[in-house]
Parts: sequence; structure tokens; C-alpha cells
Amino acid sequence: MKFFQFTQANETKLGIKSKNRHIDLEAALQTYPEKELPHSLSGYMDGGAGPLAMLTDYIAKLPNDSSYILDETTITWAPAITQPEKILCVGLNYKKHADETKAAYPKAPVIFNKFNNALSGHQANVAIPATTKRLDHEVELGIIIGKKAKHIKEADALDYVFGYVTTNDLSARDTQKSSPQWTLAKSSDGFAPVGPYLVTKDEVADPNNLRVTTTVGEEVRQDSNTKDMIFSCEAIIAYLSNYMTLQPGDLIMTGTPEGVIIGKQPRESRVYLVAGDSVTVEVEGLGALTSHFIAEK
Repeated sequence: MKFFQFTQANETKLGIKSKNRHIDLEAALQTYPEKELPHSLSGYMDGGAGPLAMLTDYIAKLPNDSSYILDETTITWAPAITQPEKILCVGLNYKKHADETKAAYPKAPVIFNKFNNALSGHQANVAIPATTKRLDHEVELGIIIGKKAKHIKEADALDYVFGYVTTNDLSARDTQKSSPQWTLAKSSDGFAPVGPYLVTKDEVADPNNLRVTTTVGEEVRQDSNTKDMIFSCEAIIAYLSNYMTLQPGDLIMTGTPEGVIIGKQPRESRVYLVAGDSVTVEVEGLGALTSHFIAEK
């Protein structure tokens, strides 16, 4: 199942992408009622496999009815996940990225965080803060936790996943270099684009073997694969669960591969993001996520 969220009349609503149709679930349920189906994303996370199976059957039987099919070009996309309790990020998790930045491979996952203010959706405008002149892109595979996880085994970790998303860990490199803590560099408004879709785990055969790319304008900047990760998805989830309880809806951003701006040599060749740039990040099978950059007002 491919979920998405969108805004309409100042409300965030749940949509489903199925066979190239973008379905407004609430509108569909008004036309073809099914009382047991949740209207919100949290209802499918908290309800286990039952509601998701019912939804799959319901969507498969829906006729093509213009009353609830959205025009993709006019959707106002919300972040694919809107209210995670936690946004947990992993730094230096790709071998070639560590190599390009001349950093040692970490012996344990390097964890930092973002906050909900950083979330932004597909096709959103992201304001470049006046505090940075060195804004960088980082395509990342995002994991969405589906059920409460504490002290879990690595072998069982994917059982706790609800699905996966494409994300972009936008980073103000000058701010990042000014402090040993990365929070300010990573958590400006809009600095965590997520979407356009949340793809349930049954549609992803192996999250540790997915192509990940970044394109700035027409130029491909990053092109790698999650198999280059130092710590696998299972290892990251299990590791985090030893330190905190993971909750349904939590977002884990798993790190970025080589090709970031700060890794380019010589230093003079680094061209950071500016107002007017558009950046598209994509994870294989999860969808392409585009952000448009504007000057901060």
C-alpha cells in the first residue's frame, strides 16, 4: 500500500495511491462507506494487520469515480508522516560518504535528531535560513516504525516496521561546523522533507538494497545504494530500541551516501544550494520527492 497525506481546506487528509490513481480516502468512504476502516494513518499503524488487509481489499474494489480521485498535479502534499513522536537520524552511515569526508567509520551508529517543525512535503517551498550560506542535500531512506519496540533483537527488527519513505536530511554545513552538536544545522523549518508516499513494508523486498539518488536541477549529484550502509536497517532499529522505546509513527532517517556538496574536492568546486534551486531525492520503489528553495523573508 502507498499512503500519502495532503492538505485541503486547512485539514490534513489521508490518500492512497493505487494503479496510478490518487484516492482521497475520506471522500471515497463517504461514497462507498466501510465503517470499520480508519480515516487516519495512525489507525492503520495501531490496528495491526487487520485494518491494512481490509483497506487493501476495499481499494481493489473501488470503481473509477471522479468524486474521490485527485488530480496529482493539483495535490497540496503534506509530509508523508506528520506527527512522529521522534525523528531520529543516523550520521556517517555510508562507507563511501565517510570516505569522501575523510571520516573514520563509526563503531556504533551516530545518532542525532530533528523536530516536527523540520517536516515538509513533496513540492514544498523550503526557505533557506539567513544563518547559512552552505546548504547541502542528503538523500536518505526513512523507516516508519509500526509498533512499540523496546530491547528488540536485530533479527526481529523489521517486524516492527510499518513502512518506508524517501527523505532529505537538509544540512546547513557552516552551522554544523560551528558546533560539536548538529541540532541547529539540521532542524530549521522544512529541513526534513518526507514523501511523497509512505510505502508499507510488504512492498519493499529488501530495504538494505535500494538505489538512492539526488538530482539538483538536471544534474545527478548522488547515486548509490543502501547496501553501502555501515549499519543496516535492522541494526539501527535494534540499537535505538536499547536506549528508548520506539513508538508507532516514529521516523528514522538512515544516513546519506556519497555525493553531498561538502564532500566535493577541491573545496572551490562546492556549489551550495541557493534560492531558485529545486532538488529531487528518490529511493527506489518509494517515489521521488522534490523541494523548491526560496530566500527566507
